Amino acid sequence: MTSITQRRHRARQLLVALAALLPLAVLTGLASGAVSLGPLQALRALLAGDDGSQAAMIVQQLRLPRVLLAAVMGATLAMSGAAMQGLFRNPLADPSLIGVTAGASLGASLLIVLGGGLLQGLVGLTLVSLGAFVGGVLAVLLVYRLASSENGTSVATMLLAGIAITALAGAVGSLLEFFTDNERLRQISLWKMGGLDGANLPRLALASLVGGSVLLALPRYALALNTLLLGESEARHLGIDVNHTKLALIGWVAVGVGTSVALVGTIAFVGLVVPHVVRLWIGPDHRYLLPASALAGATLLVVADTLSRVILAPTELPVGIITALIGVPFFISLLRQRHHYGMQT
Repeated sequence: MTSITQRRHRARQLLVALAALLPLAVLTGLASGAVSLGPLQALRALLAGDDGSQAAMIVQQLRLPRVLLAAVMGATLAMSGAAMQGLFRNPLADPSLIGVTAGASLGASLLIVLGGGLLQGLVGLTLVSLGAFVGGVLAVLLVYRLASSENGTSVATMLLAGIAITALAGAVGSLLEFFTDNERLRQISLWKMGGLDGANLPRLALASLVGGSVLLALPRYALALNTLLLGESEARHLGIDVNHTKLALIGWVAVGVGTSVALVGTIAFVGLVVPHVVRLWIGPDHRYLLPASALAGATLLVVADTLSRVILAPTELPVGIITALIGVPFFISLLRQRHHYGMQT
């Protein structure tokens, strides 16, 4: 009981710390870029209204949508990763295991090859973004269909189906890249690296609507995820509708991650490393793990986007490169410690 109490106390401390750290990261993001502003100057520009000054225009029109989009997408990816790790009962799982990232990449590549990057779709999105979302959702539907039978949905089969669909989507995408011209090949490569340079108010509104829905929905399954850690049979005996829980979690993660990939491209390691590190600190209780992962993911992506704008300013690095550079050392460290966890399938 003492250990459980200590973990809960540590979890509350972490939530408070992350809730305080995120606004500081946002303010730093608003102040940083090709035109450097002090934190107080950025705050004044944010609160000044439309006074016509250069600082107000930079902060309100350019940086604010971008920083907020990074926070929403980072929170969505991290919480989705925490949910998938709980569902698969594997701390090294991430949302890409269900094929959504590979399907979205294939959808985007197909539209780029067909010239969809030049056309605008709904709410200011390019057809490439719409193609990415549709591709991600279709891939998840196919994975879920392959894993489902009259006896229910097997998590192990879903994992194998996800690997197969990811490989298939990657092969078809590589085939498209082989036959396309150099200009479109570069567009595909840059898109896959991820980036927030296309952030605007319509995209932020869409991200907030979808991401907010995911962030509100997934915590409702915290107790079910806690019970699933005991095993599916035990969860059923404790009154959990396992098949409904699987379908709901897969559906919400597919929508959230598909939207993220459609809006900002492929962002590596946020959905894998963030929930894993948070779990190491506060334990596997999803009542705390899910919101803490969301706050940590939002903070990480805001910081990564800030670094992408200042490291080689005025040139911007793709944010996916920064998250990978941050995530790979953590991932290697976690792999070295994998014997501390019971790798369940």
